[in-house]
Amino acid sequence: MSRFRRWWLDLNSSLWFVPSLMVLAAILAAYFLVHLDDSIGHEWTKRHPLLFGAGADGARGMLSSIAGSMITVAGLIFSLTLSTLAQVSSQYTSRLLRNFMRDRSNQVVMGFFVSIFVYCLAVLRTIRGGDERVFVPSLAVAFGLLLALVSIGMLIFFIHHIASSIQAANVIGGAAQETEKLLTKLFPKELGEDATSAEREDLADSEPLRWMPIAARESGYIQGIDEKELLAFAHDTNAVVRMELAIGSYVTKGSALVSVAEYSAGQPPVGKEEADRLHKCYSIGNQRTLDQDAGFGLRQLVDIALKALSPGINDTSTAVMSIDRLGSLLALLAGRDLGSPVRAEGGQVRVIAKRPDFASYLATAFDQVRTNAAEDEAIYLRLLAALHTVAQRTRRPDYRRAIGQQADLALAAAEKNITADYEIEQIRQRYQELRKELLIEQTQQ
Repeated sequence: MSRFRRWWLDLNSSLWFVPSLMVLAAILAAYFLVHLDDSIGHEWTKRHPLLFGAGADGARGMLSSIAGSMITVAGLIFSLTLSTLAQVSSQYTSRLLRNFMRDRSNQVVMGFFVSIFVYCLAVLRTIRGGDERVFVPSLAVAFGLLLALVSIGMLIFFIHHIASSIQAANVIGGAAQETEKLLTKLFPKELGEDATSAEREDLADSEPLRWMPIAARESGYIQGIDEKELLAFAHDTNAVVRMELAIGSYVTKGSALVSVAEYSAGQPPVGKEEADRLHKCYSIGNQRTLDQDAGFGLRQLVDIALKALSPGINDTSTAVMSIDRLGSLLALLAGRDLGSPVRAEGGQVRVIAKRPDFASYLATAFDQVRTNAAEDEAIYLRLLAALHTVAQRTRRPDYRRAIGQQADLALAAAEKNITADYEIEQIRQRYQELRKELLIEQTQQ
């Protein structure tokens, strides 16, 4: 991820960027309309006295009232937004705060009310009356009135949007949809070309490579990796680049971020210029983001399920909805090739990537949910149902083995925690249905 892209994503996730642009647009609109009023004169306003007949005092009074009302409503909206963020953090997970902060509807509504306030101030200072040359920008004043009327609809929309956005189904659905878009974009994601078996054998048969670690210059989470630039670096330097950490991992300053090995003996070691180029391929920040980190999208849904299963909340329905969405996302992954970590170009291995496999994604999605299910029968049943859905989407042996392992773990946890014979029998029946599905797929190979 380039620095510019990271900077742009941070701007989009802020609450001030879009409102600032709207305030700037309001100032420009006020300047344009006032000058338009000044250039066309005011004789035409006499033909529409009910619409444009306000004098200087009337125009000042109306704009002052609108400005005062807008700044009051803007304060209310900011208070509601902060209250919503606090509620989302406590009821669901703090990982979702970034999603709400970059919600375009929230940003536009806040910017709309603040921009009307600024617009009224900008027009208000141009009104002249009394002993001065009389000047009332009728078009600008009428436009301010129109904005005030539209603001009523915006306020109603904002209240509806806030009330809808904090509902569990919409929170979970929004997080799942963003993750689904990311998975569709990332997989299959190619880094150069897949290394053939011959190219891998050439790498294995070559002399032992001497790996030179490149230390991280800051601590934080790996938010993105410019994989194309890594491949270009390996090609330009005739080297092999090995990622030491995957996207979403935490790196400590001074620890190995990436390692480089030269194919040919006698090549100059990696210098400061080459190290700088490698560091530019990595984007490191204080938190994980959803731009390239598919595991973070799953982690959001897992956190919602864990919070719902906590004794303080005990909301099984929310946990079940999270598991359903996790099953859908893993079913999407099961039907896609996650790609090989070894990439080649020009007949030689160039990059050894660090990335999760399908079993790792399954573990991220279901391990903690399973261990926190305790005696809740509905959670085990839904876990097995989600695994059944995933199993129907893949015939790959390694994927099926991982699904079967998760099913075994779910059954073992249920038999350990649930004592009611009726409930455990339902879970065993669901487990047998899943095992039958896996066996059918195996016999069809």
